[in-house]
Amino acid sequence: MVTFETNKIENMELNTENKFIDLNFNRKGNEEMLNDSEIFYLKMNQRRTVRDISNDPIDPEIIKNIVLTAGTAPSGANIQPWKFAVVSDNKLKNKIRLEAEIIEKKSFEKLFSQQKLDDIAFTGNNWEKPFLTEAPYLIVVFKEKYRIDNGTNKIANYYPNESIGLAMGLLFAAIHNAGLVTIPYTPHPISFLKRILDRPDNEAPVMLLPVGLPKDDAKIPDKKRKSIEEIMLNY
Repeated sequence: MVTFETNKIENMELNTENKFIDLNFNRKGNEEMLNDSEIFYLKMNQRRTVRDISNDPIDPEIIKNIVLTAGTAPSGANIQPWKFAVVSDNKLKNKIRLEAEIIEKKSFEKLFSQQKLDDIAFTGNNWEKPFLTEAPYLIVVFKEKYRIDNGTNKIANYYPNESIGLAMGLLFAAIHNAGLVTIPYTPHPISFLKRILDRPDNEAPVMLLPVGLPKDDAKIPDKKRKSIEEIMLNY
């Protein structure tokens, strides 16, 4: 297992003093902005949630770049309250899958309402989670709930939920941009991941993303996204 921490001094935005630097920004013309925005939309519109992930190897430098991209997200007071645990060890993946499937089997057989089962039926989802061992990488996103000063004092983090949400959005975009696929996986309870990966009390697992290439025979539900009229409100 490798854990990439993105709150390093090399991050240009991280500055412990009240200093400012010039913004490095290249202003685009309207036509270029329009073109770039459409190209990016068309690319992201090809993103789909994929459960059928192959075990084909992926260059770890690609995963590192994906995590670095997630680490560029804005955060409250630039605290950057996130850790990305990258799991490639097969024994750890097997352990995660075993515990996850115990939770999922109980949920599907005893806890989920019929309404929920009906709502997710189109996905083909069930308690078995083969992507947890088949994908070459698992990225577990941890939210830093608070900081610890001198090993004892708790220091508040600002807007950790919003910050981690922004980072995960960029994480998904970076995975798709790299030509890989994933599925947002959130077993409930998800706290077992903190124990398996031996993370401290001030961190809470939020989501697990298996990352890799799709299988040659991968299938996805035949679903459409909402139209612009359904999601955009003009005032």
